Amino acid sequence: MDDALPVPLPDPVRAALAAPMVDHHCHGVRRDDLSRSEFETLITEAGTPAPPGTTHFDTPAGLGIRRWCAPALDLEPHVSPAVYLSRRAELGAAEVNRRLLRRAGVAAFLVDTGLDRPELLTAAEMGRTGGAAADEVVRLEQIEQEVATAGLSAVGYVKALREELAVRAARAVGLKSIAAYRCGLGFDPSRPSRGAVIAAAGRRLSDPKERLTDPVLVRHLLWAAVDVARERSLPLQFHCGFGDTDLDLHASDPSLLTGFIRAVAPAGMPVVLLHCYPFHRQAAYLAAVFPHVYADVGLALTYTAAGSAAVLREMLELVPFHKQMFSSDCYGLAELCLLGAVYHRRGLARVLAERIEEGEWSAADAARVAHMIGSGNARRVYRL
Repeated sequence: MDDALPVPLPDPVRAALAAPMVDHHCHGVRRDDLSRSEFETLITEAGTPAPPGTTHFDTPAGLGIRRWCAPALDLEPHVSPAVYLSRRAELGAAEVNRRLLRRAGVAAFLVDTGLDRPELLTAAEMGRTGGAAADEVVRLEQIEQEVATAGLSAVGYVKALREELAVRAARAVGLKSIAAYRCGLGFDPSRPSRGAVIAAAGRRLSDPKERLTDPVLVRHLLWAAVDVARERSLPLQFHCGFGDTDLDLHASDPSLLTGFIRAVAPAGMPVVLLHCYPFHRQAAYLAAVFPHVYADVGLALTYTAAGSAAVLREMLELVPFHKQMFSSDCYGLAELCLLGAVYHRRGLARVLAERIEEGEWSAADAARVAHMIGSGNARRVYRL
């Protein structure tokens, strides 16, 4: 990956940027061969085909794939989408996944298993394919859905949810919530009463196949997760900001979590704000003022692509360097893992070069920051 850095840098800084990273939040990639329409749907958060006569390759991420993923498939940079996809089909999904995941330079994948589908690689398969370690991050809402559909009473639901969280957490390195998608992040931060939870559970169990959206039960789920996370010293991740069309963006601003962040501070477990764009400055503020808060810019790097340096520059205006981490949030396509890694390294290289050139940082400072963000902080927070 060192040859991808866009600016001159002292050798120690180049080495720190090129070092294997911890992808502290990602998903499984597809194990099957894909049609062009399937591939294009996966390179956008829109989840729909491009308008007639257009293509999702005409996006920052689409151009990034043609530039940075093509060489991994023995193609020249900037080949046409048709040539790229033809070569991808020729190699087959297994070989493409192996090449792209390994080229990303990742030492460990922390895999959100909430999208547990047979066509996706498991956490263990992500590790084997990418030549890396791999661990599970448990999605809270998936566990709740399983408990809700188990045919329990409202009281049984409350008891079983806590027990199942503890069982799943025992083999995980973190917990994750998508409350931003379900009721937004501006929920009442207090722990709900048992009576309110049982009443809400009764309503929930009348139609358990529906997604969890009741704010009382979301709060109950989060506080049950706080209890488990405290007992096992696990971080709790929250999706914030940029996502797919299920999301109301304004309701995913991480600053809406301020009350909850204050309330859980005594528990002592890390709260990790994922992705955050375009609210990454708010996330940087929260990480700066609350000792248990961490943040990343995640999939924003993939989807802003060549503009990723601007996002990282704004994040680094305020975030403590021991509070920021790297993630690709790749889902479905190994290309998205590679792009996340490429644009993290390239964007951070530009920002570090500016700090060094201006005399604000020494080369040793820049190398230390690159190492902390790339892997050191995640290893500490997730106890890797």
